[in-house]
Amino acid sequence: MGPIQPEKNEPVFHEPWEGRSYAVTRAMGAWGRWNLDASRFQRELIAPVDYFRMGYYERWIAALTELMLKTDLITSTELESGRPDPRSAKQHPPLTAEKVPFLVAKGIPARRNVQVAACFTVGQTVRARNIHPVGHTRLPRYARGRTGTIDRDHGVFLFPDTNALFLGEKPQHVYSVRFAACELWGDQASPKDSVYLDLWDDYLEPARIDSAV
Repeated sequence: MGPIQPEKNEPVFHEPWEGRSYAVTRAMGAWGRWNLDASRFQRELIAPVDYFRMGYYERWIAALTELMLKTDLITSTELESGRPDPRSAKQHPPLTAEKVPFLVAKGIPARRNVQVAACFTVGQTVRARNIHPVGHTRLPRYARGRTGTIDRDHGVFLFPDTNALFLGEKPQHVYSVRFAACELWGDQASPKDSVYLDLWDDYLEPARIDSAV
């Protein structure tokens, strides 16, 4: 897809409609019909031929539309006409203008204050599991099967893979794992560089070092 070209003095939104896309996505999320991970997964379900031609906020609107249809917040007729169906039930949005500053300041916390045993310790050598889930995951494909070192323990957070499918939060520890660039990209990478990834317990396994024969 080519190199990333940084844009000097890049604005938060390039067009007014992008800001509205962000705002309406946050506002509709207040209905509580889906969660953050489900919304991310919905964007990942966009067909590749459409995904790669769309801009960032176009994907947001496409995914939001599908979520609203799936949860009966709108009908296909209303979507096509752009007008509310007079027969549909009228409801008051849970998000009001007065609540917006609190929602923006609070965000959508994923940390959970529960006692869960950590599977790994700082300094331990681990391997990212070579898994290929059909649902949403935060484990990058390029790190699967690669070996790294636990740099720090961030604490307990909900697990996005189950949360996206409404199978429960399954809270567990998240670690910052340091991978040598050469481990990820091969010998052409700088031996001085490292990549740090935040990974959940379920993404990791102890690294087993084969003994020399």
